[in-house]
Amino acid sequence: MNRLLDSRRPRRHWLARAGLLLGAAALGGCASPSVDDLADQRPALDLRAYFNGRLRGHGIVTDRDGAVIQRFTVEMVGRWDGERGTLEEDFLHHDGRRERRVWQLEHLGAGRWRGRAGDVIGEALGRTAGNALHWNYTLRVTTDGGRQWDLQLEDWMFLVDDQVLLNRAVMRKFGLRVGEVLLSMRRLDVGER
Repeated sequence: MNRLLDSRRPRRHWLARAGLLLGAAALGGCASPSVDDLADQRPALDLRAYFNGRLRGHGIVTDRDGAVIQRFTVEMVGRWDGERGTLEEDFLHHDGRRERRVWQLEHLGAGRWRGRAGDVIGEALGRTAGNALHWNYTLRVTTDGGRQWDLQLEDWMFLVDDQVLLNRAVMRKFGLRVGEVLLSMRRLDVGER
């Protein structure tokens, strides 16, 4: 019997090592791409230029399984004074619920950005490079039952052309992915305002 156990020992060690290697590879695969990877992408995203004036967006919210749980439109107005700006967002959800968020944005130089809003806990911090913005923040969300949840958002924005910007935000709670927001924004020309 001892000989049988001893003959299995090398196999167990190999399986344990393989499991560790697979686990390390899986964790490495979870790492986010860097905004610097997009530095050569054009057109370049300048938040002061894009979020200046009126914009309209259409989006969805999905749960952790990818099922659509909310649809919405958002009307936005951005104004700037040098490196500081205000972005007013007025949301209309498909169930008739309205929501308003007002961002205070600040360019910190070298593509670094800071944002604050009433339902953002602390600050949103991020960077732009090429056609993209990547930032992270904690958003306080009130559920239909009146409970408040603090969700961590990893937010990516990609400028497609001078008019269209795509936004994808992954929401996490306790480090676990709980949903996603997908949003398409478009700058409004004078005739569309």
